[in-house]
Amino acid sequence: MFRRKLTALDYHNPDGFDSKDETQFRNCIVWLEDQKIRHYKIEDRGSLRNIPSSDWPKAYQKYLQDVNCPFGALEEHEAFDWLLGLAVRFEYGDNVEKYKNCEPLAASTSGKAADSLVNLDSNSPDFKAGVTALANILKIQRHDDYLVMLKAIRILIQERLSPEYVARAGQSREGVPVTLDKHVLGFDTGDATLNEAAQILRLLHIEELRELQTKINEAIVAVQAIIADPKTDHRLGKVGR
Repeated sequence: MFRRKLTALDYHNPDGFDSKDETQFRNCIVWLEDQKIRHYKIEDRGSLRNIPSSDWPKAYQKYLQDVNCPFGALEEHEAFDWLLGLAVRFEYGDNVEKYKNCEPLAASTSGKAADSLVNLDSNSPDFKAGVTALANILKIQRHDDYLVMLKAIRILIQERLSPEYVARAGQSREGVPVTLDKHVLGFDTGDATLNEAAQILRLLHIEELRELQTKINEAIVAVQAIIADPKTDHRLGKVGR
């Protein structure tokens, strides 16, 4: 179930990896830290590398906390999938030139668009990890049934969006290509991936400010129209209220 990410990370045996095998699991965690994540200094990895130790679960729990993983050691599949995602992000950040020109996967030639929820496996660790991560971001209370959590997430998102934006979300919008290289960020995070993300967020923020300014202008025009057309009350002998 983790084969795709392990393959992307060039793990030595992605097809034969068994996350239920404790020794394989621990070795893979150490490999991720040593080769991809590298959060600890080499001299600080001793406890994590001591795979046979009975204290390894404590070291692993501390490691999850140190890398700010939203899952604990007891949420084994979710935490492991999160670490794989973190490793993939670092792998891309370290090799941007290598991956940025990769050809995208061919789009489906099917005449009818596939429903992404038709083959949804609610018992999949990837599904559970994604729903839990969204729930944490939106501060939604955890529930034993992940489908119930997903429904709560959908309701919350719909309630936070106006009917106008909900309707607009179902319409296809053709965007305008933007060259990030032409937009100066103004600071450097030290990570190429984070720099690109910051540039995108800045452009989106500018677009939101433009929309806000447009609405402010419309409100000013509406107020001016009311002020410029006062009501005359002959009983009071004056103009206006």
